[in-house]
Amino acid sequence: MDYRPILMVVGLLVAVLALVMCIPAVVDYVNGYKDWQVFATSASVTLFVGIAMALTGNTGSNSFSVRQAFVITSFSWIALTLFASLPFAFSELNLSFTDSFFEAMSGLTTTGSTVIVGLDRAPPGILLWRSLLQWLGGIGIIVMAIAVLPMLQVGGMQLFRMESSEPFQKALPRAAQIASATGVIYLGLTIIWTALYWLLGMSGFDALTHSMTTIATGGFSTHDSSMAYFKSSAIHYAATCGMVLGALPFVLYLKTLSGNWTSLVRDSQVQWFITFVLGIIAAMTIWLSLIDNRSLEEVIRLSAFNVVSIVTGTGYVSANYSLWGAFALPVFFFIMFVGGCAGSTTCGVKIFRFQILYSATRAQIRRLTHPHGVFIPTYNGRPVSQEVIVSVLSFFFMWFFSFSVLALGLGALGLDFLTAFSSAASAIANVGPALGSIAGPSGTFQPLPDSAKWLLSWGMLLGRLELFTVIVLFSRNFWKG
Repeated sequence: MDYRPILMVVGLLVAVLALVMCIPAVVDYVNGYKDWQVFATSASVTLFVGIAMALTGNTGSNSFSVRQAFVITSFSWIALTLFASLPFAFSELNLSFTDSFFEAMSGLTTTGSTVIVGLDRAPPGILLWRSLLQWLGGIGIIVMAIAVLPMLQVGGMQLFRMESSEPFQKALPRAAQIASATGVIYLGLTIIWTALYWLLGMSGFDALTHSMTTIATGGFSTHDSSMAYFKSSAIHYAATCGMVLGALPFVLYLKTLSGNWTSLVRDSQVQWFITFVLGIIAAMTIWLSLIDNRSLEEVIRLSAFNVVSIVTGTGYVSANYSLWGAFALPVFFFIMFVGGCAGSTTCGVKIFRFQILYSATRAQIRRLTHPHGVFIPTYNGRPVSQEVIVSVLSFFFMWFFSFSVLALGLGALGLDFLTAFSSAASAIANVGPALGSIAGPSGTFQPLPDSAKWLLSWGMLLGRLELFTVIVLFSRNFWKG
């Protein structure tokens, strides 16, 4: 394998990260915080390494093989996390390298888990840096889902291949053009939600940081109490709508703006997602009404906000749902796995895989009852190939296998059952808060041992990169070609 194109791409991404580091440096400098020196130094080191890697790997060629694409996808996320952790490690927060890496990984994977206590007193540069990491991670996963994963045929993502008849090298530019157009939409939504939050009462800084983490479905906040800090119902409703928009396929936004006004409402994945979310909200609303004396409006708002936050993997919190009784705990645990739509900023299993599994199961049942009939699984009205079904089933197996191993590993490190299992689910589904008193909606991951934080960081990376993108690198045959 020629590693020079890999070095070039990773180096360019690291150099871009260095330029983004300058933004919080300026913010801290203007506000009189000494941490601007940390960002400036980190940016200088990161820029130097990034440019050196890019120049070393420059071959003058823009084509990549599938094997190189696998390596680029995983190594770029790891390299970016390493350099993104530098400001955390050397800031006045005095975080250890483990905590810094965990926070950076949580940011870039848009997980939202945090080890920082005292966000209300943290320097503005650090708070902005956390939001910027999630915003970059959100656009990064959209590009990966549109331009890379369909070509790599990971977990059934080949359903969304832009040019299915063309080889990887030819299909990539077309997908990259669409990814760049959706990036403009991503920026536009961020600007709109910044203005909306500001008009609804947030400060300019809070509006900007929360708009970035809302559209990215990341969940980092500038306050320890997350969205519960803001007592405005309008802000909570706006955040709920923003999280839903971030969970829908961005390619469909592009089609809508291109004149196909019904593309969103006619897409079966969107229909399934909206139906599922509304069903869970209704069930949780009924449950809260039975066990609590809150007003109907407050019950609906709390249910809608927190259900959408967990389903989309955002991780905002407006109430401690761990205290909502015996029914709420298993509901919030299981909806962690679901996620949003393919081609969105969300994580989890994704709705389309449940659709494929349902369609394949339904066809199998009909074959059993009508042995001589021909029943073909479909998705969005089109037949689904056996290759896609096998890919989706393999993904389901590896997803729950990885979750089980991660949960057992956390249990072996001394974590209690609820914390271990919910933290494993939160990490691999990139949700953010887990369940329980330690890492739940009212806690942080700070009390966990360092070994648990490294396990969870690995889980976040696996979940964000759709498992096989990382796991294939441990295959001997992959490196043999």
